[in-house]
Amino acid sequence: MDSKDEFVVRRSTSLKTVTEIYQDISQKLNDKSEISVELLEKTVGLKKEKADEGDSEGVFLLGQLYFEEGRYAEAEKIFDDIKDQDPRALYQLAVIFYDGLHTKEDFGRAIEYMRRVAFWDSSDVGSIRYAALYNLGRAYLEGCGVLASSTEAERFWLLAADDGNPNANVKAQSALGMFYCRPETLNLRKAFLWHSQACGNGSLESQGALGVMYLYGYGVQKDPEAALYCLKEAAERGNVYAQGHLTACYYHRKLYSRAACLGERLSKYENISAIARSTDCLEEYIRKGITIGTFYFAQCLQLGRGVQQQKDKAQSYFTQAAKMDPQICKKLHMDALYSRM
Repeated sequence: MDSKDEFVVRRSTSLKTVTEIYQDISQKLNDKSEISVELLEKTVGLKKEKADEGDSEGVFLLGQLYFEEGRYAEAEKIFDDIKDQDPRALYQLAVIFYDGLHTKEDFGRAIEYMRRVAFWDSSDVGSIRYAALYNLGRAYLEGCGVLASSTEAERFWLLAADDGNPNANVKAQSALGMFYCRPETLNLRKAFLWHSQACGNGSLESQGALGVMYLYGYGVQKDPEAALYCLKEAAERGNVYAQGHLTACYYHRKLYSRAACLGERLSKYENISAIARSTDCLEEYIRKGITIGTFYFAQCLQLGRGVQQQKDKAQSYFTQAAKMDPQICKKLHMDALYSRM
């Protein structure tokens, strides 16, 4: 990690859809993969108001199939009809209004619906309640649909994280780790503890963060071996930020061939949005990881370490790194200059 304020929660482009955080519904959709929308329409019937209790799940699944196919107007109508009986439908309506899917963005209504899901008066809500609490925390941190408030963001994320419960919202646990690394809410000990909880519950983002915290001694005693272990594990799972710092570790341990190999691979990454979607990591840190890896590959080329020396080629990669993240690249250049003194 390059500075204590590097783990900053940034606004992402959309709320997570229910299929990403409500796994039982995804499974049901998978089980019905061979059922066409037309067939399910016939099963549910056009007059959904006459659906009996056994048909209510089919109504939601029809709306969800419309949603997955991008038929948002039809999905919205179905979800709106059952939003007072099914918190999943209410959640999906919040997504539609937040993202402006087929309609104008309406952050206020999206937050209102998300709040209703979070405090739904039933024990049947399940994990979707945690997801709603997490999104409310994001809304307060970013000031979307509500007045920005770090205090409220922290409160909702603590509820969503549920003391590290593995069945709660792991993204909230990881977000708290980042929250406590912000200059305004700095508490690196808490940051380390929450990243540890989230990592133990499967967070790839937090696993990379832990590696960096061990590396620099943020919130925990420096432990180069623990840092290397976390960074390797996270890198193998696709965490680009961890891959960048692992490249730096290889370089400083004089494992130049490994540094050059991994750095060159990072320099070829292009579709950052796709990487973010597949790894569920923040784009900001993906860019930082690419920048770090590209810089050290350029360093290897410039000095002929682990690869044949090619100074002209090195300069092009230094330029590439600087375009990706000027601040990180400038700091890396300064560190390199100091190390030669």
